[in-house]
Amino acid sequence: MQLTRYTDYAIRVLLHVGARDEGSLSSIAEIAAVYDISKSHLMKVVQDLGQAGFLTTVRGRNGGLKLGRPAEEISIGQIVRRTEQGFDLVDCSACIIAPACGLPNILSEATQAFLAVLDRYTLADVLRRRADLRGLFGGFQQLKTTIKQVVNEAEAEGALDQA
Repeated sequence: MQLTRYTDYAIRVLLHVGARDEGSLSSIAEIAAVYDISKSHLMKVVQDLGQAGFLTTVRGRNGGLKLGRPAEEISIGQIVRRTEQGFDLVDCSACIIAPACGLPNILSEATQAFLAVLDRYTLADVLRRRADLRGLFGGFQQLKTTIKQVVNEAEAEGALDQA
């Protein structure tokens, strides 16, 4: 089974917001910059996560995003169920042997097992190393800035060589 990019983005948003210090808010622009993701895509994801109660949005000048409930109360299975359209691994409805075939039941059992494993883990489990995550989030920003500086310097040197 492969999860959609939408689910990937939803989990990334929740990880980013959940890794923040208590009382600290994240912004869509900040998350988009860290992951190099379109802000418009993230806005849709954030709106959905807010409707589901995973996130709370704080409006205003100093607004932003925070978890809608404690990370211990958000299971990975809940997130995946919310963000994925369907879990049918194969659509057997048009198959001529469907009435006598046992495969649909096996695939259904496999899907339930997959979701059961995800239900055993919470966002808090994934966030156990919050300090390390915060460092990486900041590190990504610093790395992107450094790369831009190096590229700009190289372009400037190249422009000088050509002059």
